[in-house]
Amino acid sequence: MANRKWIPIQAAQGVHSRQAHADLPTGTFEREISKEGFFGPAAFIHHRRPPTGWVNFEGPLRPRAFDLARLNAADPSPWAAGLVLHNAATEIRFWKLAEAMPALARNADGDQLLFVHQGRGHLFCDYGRLAFRAGDYLYLPRGTMWRLEPDEPCAVLMIQATNTHFGLPDKGLLGGHALFDPAMLETPKIDEAFKARQFDEGEYRVEIKKRGQVSVVTYPYNPLDAVGWHGDLAPVRLNVEDLRPVSSHRYHLPPSVHTTFVSNRFVVCTFAPRPFETDPGALKVPFFHNNDDFDEVLFYHAGDFFSRDHIEAGMMTFHPSGFTHGPHPKALKNMLVQAKPATDEYAVMIDTRDPLEVGEAAASVENPAYVDSWKTPA
Repeated sequence: MANRKWIPIQAAQGVHSRQAHADLPTGTFEREISKEGFFGPAAFIHHRRPPTGWVNFEGPLRPRAFDLARLNAADPSPWAAGLVLHNAATEIRFWKLAEAMPALARNADGDQLLFVHQGRGHLFCDYGRLAFRAGDYLYLPRGTMWRLEPDEPCAVLMIQATNTHFGLPDKGLLGGHALFDPAMLETPKIDEAFKARQFDEGEYRVEIKKRGQVSVVTYPYNPLDAVGWHGDLAPVRLNVEDLRPVSSHRYHLPPSVHTTFVSNRFVVCTFAPRPFETDPGALKVPFFHNNDDFDEVLFYHAGDFFSRDHIEAGMMTFHPSGFTHGPHPKALKNMLVQAKPATDEYAVMIDTRDPLEVGEAAASVENPAYVDSWKTPA
């Protein structure tokens, strides 16, 4: 892929800007068509009307929205949590947990990423104990035994890297300490709270998920009985407040610059508060674009979601690849001027190279009117 020689084009027609996403011709709306997400060759087409001005949208490509906050609490096993979206490369679930897990969990299908949407508590695992709170990413390497003990009811977005791993993005010219310093990654501790659990009496069950099926192994003792560990593989915790997003005052950057974790066939990005662009000619809302190579998923965690209307925390939007999308009509009013100096939102974006299927849990809490939210109000 990296060595592909693209068909060489450098051309222009009609009325257009010289710079992408800036100094648009008066009365026009820009749409980007690109290859490899935002990393390949691209064209920027200027339209008289917003490219999302449809009056009807039928078929499987229609944009969809799910209110995951409406899902009922599941069995306290993470493997009973509702399946939201999935394909061969990933599995996305939404899990509500109000009490300590009665059994340990182990994912033999791949690395696991837990995003804590609500609540706080403690993660106990092979490596020790980690306290967690809302806004935390908890990365669990494949095969890790773990359980959560909430201090208050929790809601967790679960993202699986099926049969593979999570890693960090190549930060290139920004340097290895951009976005977040690896020093912010916290690992579990073998502390007194962890060691005290090792002497609890009774049987312990471990629920192991492999190929979507669960096997149960029972021990007559707590198998989290490590006295120490060393190496360069361990669970880590990273909070969204530790992120320092890249911004540009003269250019609206694509969402790919907010990539937090990468896997083989998808990426996980985090939108965190950042200053709006201040250059008068720069776009100050996401630009219209064709998502032709990736399915795009956004989970809204907290704040004011400036490019979307009627979207609340705990909701998820799903834009299958193959159509043009962009900001809602109300956001377009702020295309060049924003009333606030900065964004105020936290959201998790998952972009998958392969098409996603909608799970039963998401289908049960879908908002079928979402596709109409781009219609210009009468």
